[in-house]
Amino acid sequence: MNVARWLATSLATLVVGASMAACASLPDSSEFNQTPVAKANPTVATPKGRLQGKQAAELLKRRWAHAAPDLKELAVLEEAATGVPLIAGNKVTLLFDGPATMRAMMEAAKAATTTINLETYIFDQDEIGIQFADILIEKQKQGVTVNVLYDSVGTIGTPKEFFERMRNAGISLIAFNPVNPAARGGKWEINNRDHRKLMIVDGRAAFTGGLNISSTYANSSFFRSRRTPATVNAKDVGWRDTHIKIDGPAVAALQWTFINAWVQQEAGELPQREYFPKLAPAGDKVLRVLATEPGRDSEIYKSFVVAIREAKKSIHVTSAYFVPDPQIVRELSAAARRGVDVKLVLPGVTDHGLVFHAGRAFYDELLENGVKIYELQVAVLHAKAAVIDGSWSTVGSANIDRRSFLHNYELNVVVLDPAFGTEMESAFNEDLRDSKQVTLEKWRDRPWADRLKEWAARLTEYWI
Repeated sequence: MNVARWLATSLATLVVGASMAACASLPDSSEFNQTPVAKANPTVATPKGRLQGKQAAELLKRRWAHAAPDLKELAVLEEAATGVPLIAGNKVTLLFDGPATMRAMMEAAKAATTTINLETYIFDQDEIGIQFADILIEKQKQGVTVNVLYDSVGTIGTPKEFFERMRNAGISLIAFNPVNPAARGGKWEINNRDHRKLMIVDGRAAFTGGLNISSTYANSSFFRSRRTPATVNAKDVGWRDTHIKIDGPAVAALQWTFINAWVQQEAGELPQREYFPKLAPAGDKVLRVLATEPGRDSEIYKSFVVAIREAKKSIHVTSAYFVPDPQIVRELSAAARRGVDVKLVLPGVTDHGLVFHAGRAFYDELLENGVKIYELQVAVLHAKAAVIDGSWSTVGSANIDRRSFLHNYELNVVVLDPAFGTEMESAFNEDLRDSKQVTLEKWRDRPWADRLKEWAARLTEYWI
């Protein structure tokens, strides 16, 4: 994280934030729907509309033939908590290597014929950023409509000329919630950032997850490498992130998310194009799109809590910035105590020391209750992903912290599918290979200087 961006974020969170959102709080997990729903069916949406109960049951029975028997119940509970239906008929491709992911996104953009909608927190003027901008400019010249929504804090270190070059080429751009209150009328919301990462091409294919548009995130993450923690210089590591590509009916929901964010900025109309083409089924994946924003019902948070609470066998979480609230700590601990295999892969190398130490302040309680903690050694961890019971998976932009759950605009996709869950488990196990386990005995023997950093960092956990 560069100095300018760090300073802007610090000001937004520690100075302005306290006066703007001091009353915001996460929902009480005890109020989530916990009524047995084994005979109920989740709502399933398709391009032809929502399926009736019997049709939905038949479709899910086919899709989840090899899933755990409780997957349907979990889907219903999650819908009751979030209010968001499932979407059937999708293809979901897991992208877990930065360079490969960026290449896939660039190739998709090059192949666009009608529209490219890009929403990103960071858009750097570096090798990757310039390549991406060049592709967008070329597509605009070819008659493709290109719209870019970028966060003004995430891009505070990016020269204005970088965006002016795209604007002069005819690309429509909006800086989300400007840092300068005079830059745009309406309510000044510097504490509320657009942390989503989303690209939709022709309204038919979408990319989302944790990667920003920057060479930092496109560096090799050493994923599937033969390097071991002992051979890696902490000053010369890549980044580890997770992204997905979606084809099928769910792309329409992601397109609506982008357009809604654009319209809310009240900074100009989108060029008129066909943003919602008819979408045929592209695969057999059933998923849920969770797009959250400040002042809403914390749907991503609710989905995490419900899935953790309903876990029967395993909870495997990869989290870049892990500063959980007491309810998530309690649910993870309770799961471990009832025999669930709870493993967390957390950063061993970080770009954000304050968050790093604030997260470590929760280690003692988690370890004492049987949660297993591992710290990734060979890369800066930036992924936000989890797989529970091998069938419930989530990939997105939201970290496990109050900033993501309360203050930011975030986007996660939940995939309810055992085959995709197997892919997620494989990726998780690769991360475990390059991680070092933190034991309770060694943790309690850590230096007092570290304990002081954790105590001080935890005081800021609401804002960071």
